[in-house]
Amino acid sequence: MKICLVSLGCDKNLVDSEMMLGFLSREGVSITDNEDEADVILINTCAFVLDAKDESVRTILDCAERKKAGKLKALIVTGCLAERYRADILKEIPEVDAVVGTTAYDSIAEVLERVLDGERVQKFENLSRLPAVSERRMFSTLTKTGYLKIAEGCSKHCTYCAIPSMRGNYRSYPMDILVREAERMAEQGIEELILVAQETTAYGTDLYGRKKLPTLLRKLCRIRGIRWIRLLYCYPEEITEDLISCMAKQKKICHYLDLPIQHADNDILRRMGRRTTEEDLREILKKLRSAMPDIVLRTTLISGFPGETEENHETLKKFVSEEKFEHLGVFCYSKEEGTPAAEFPDQVPARTKKKRRGEIMALQQKISAECLRKRIGSTMEVLVEGFLPEDGVYEGRTYMDAPEIDGYLFFTAKRELMTGEFVKVRITGASEYDLRGEMI
Repeated sequence: MKICLVSLGCDKNLVDSEMMLGFLSREGVSITDNEDEADVILINTCAFVLDAKDESVRTILDCAERKKAGKLKALIVTGCLAERYRADILKEIPEVDAVVGTTAYDSIAEVLERVLDGERVQKFENLSRLPAVSERRMFSTLTKTGYLKIAEGCSKHCTYCAIPSMRGNYRSYPMDILVREAERMAEQGIEELILVAQETTAYGTDLYGRKKLPTLLRKLCRIRGIRWIRLLYCYPEEITEDLISCMAKQKKICHYLDLPIQHADNDILRRMGRRTTEEDLREILKKLRSAMPDIVLRTTLISGFPGETEENHETLKKFVSEEKFEHLGVFCYSKEEGTPAAEFPDQVPARTKKKRRGEIMALQQKISAECLRKRIGSTMEVLVEGFLPEDGVYEGRTYMDAPEIDGYLFFTAKRELMTGEFVKVRITGASEYDLRGEMI
């Protein structure tokens, strides 16, 4: 029996996928990344925004055609789309043999067995549940980077976001479980540990009554083999002096922070249900840069939120221009059913949303190029991620870049390098988003 798992969406979904592979491998199932070889296809879906939902639906329909053609014995759908649209999937796509919710993926081996016995399965658990952690998690990448999901769900309930309805309220994994998982990851060769959750900075508030991310980080820094620790999804209002101090003092923690601020105009922030003001954001950024002058900051923004005026948009552009994030992405507002913002008046036309997004990204392109040019002449530690034979260069990442979402450093070397090596590279050039260099 060969299973192919298709993982869509974010890195948090990727962790769930790797856990499912671990649970299945324990049962002796063979894993393949070739859909043509597979007896069963398992799709872990995303439903965060409209584009993600469309991709998930297209993937399910493509695999349904394979089932019709007799190439598959079973088709199983898990993840956020399954959680949110379980009845629609089963009704509209009869080729789907099972739908599994976001808090039930640790039952995937049982679901597969029932499906192969001819049963059509719905497997869902209460959204307050935390799925078990597989001790045989199978990493789907060939690099030395791995994601540690420290919590599930979100309790912020921003007016534009459907995550709580698909993932439940915030639940932290106990610290001892996370440390053991990180130790197993290090034993398997992971050297860059990336902490993820819907919100990493609130870690521990539900279990321990206060924020415990700095405590967790100090424990993780003691694990032999871990070289870099990176933080994603850090809500700015939850960043404490203790966290800043921990990042500044612990050598393994990358001076890199992902802060999804979404906007900078106070009226829009209020309508979004965010817990910061423009003044709060500027103060937080000032503290981070004061404690760590070399810190690299990433953020994400939403353009065209309901009621956003040209004046609101100009406020955001001014903020971006002045604060100069090294990395920045912009989403056009996506109207998500069941969220308060979907019912707000003054919905912004699609053309206006795209225009505003384009203006911010054009501004960010200049800022990014300016930031990278300042690196020319410096020497940086680089994690090698591959070789591009057509260009005769290696590609890698510095502490400034998270995988998949940020830039790369393309460099030459006088000896053959292996993926996962850490080497020193002198920076010789820069483009808008990437660096060039030569290995020392």
